[in-house]
Amino acid sequence: MTFEMGINVLLDGITVIAIAMIPFGELRVSIPLGFTFFDMDSTHVYVLVYVLSVIGNMIPVVPLLLFLEPVSNWLRRYSLFDRFFNWLFMRTRRYDHRMEKYGALGLIPFVAIPLPVTGAWTACAVAFVFGIPFRYAFAAILAGVMMAGVIVTLSCTGVLVIID
Repeated sequence: MTFEMGINVLLDGITVIAIAMIPFGELRVSIPLGFTFFDMDSTHVYVLVYVLSVIGNMIPVVPLLLFLEPVSNWLRRYSLFDRFFNWLFMRTRRYDHRMEKYGALGLIPFVAIPLPVTGAWTACAVAFVFGIPFRYAFAAILAGVMMAGVIVTLSCTGVLVIID
């Protein structure tokens, strides 16, 4: 591998991580785009893109779980943010029955099913609203992200056909 190829692989990897960190799409977008960036049909590339996407998707989880409460309390002093957090909390309360029944374990399928607005970012809001402790929320979100990554990877490689 030449130096230029190594730089391109590094930049492509950083791009995959950055895309996986974005709340709208997360690894549901970074995995298919990652396969396009690397433009190679290889099992190694599939594993690399999967791992980078999971890492990128989990990077925002730690600060979100740790700081969502103090930041939201501080921002709620302003009416615009207060309305936003009221909307967010009302939207999150839709999952009340699942969270009461399953607790942190309810976050796993919530994140694992690769649908819009069911990723790690929303799971952090759910964990915050329902008071799920950091260690349980982080473990459940990680498990869900890893499962979602497998589903997306398998569907992008043609192994799993979701819609026929």
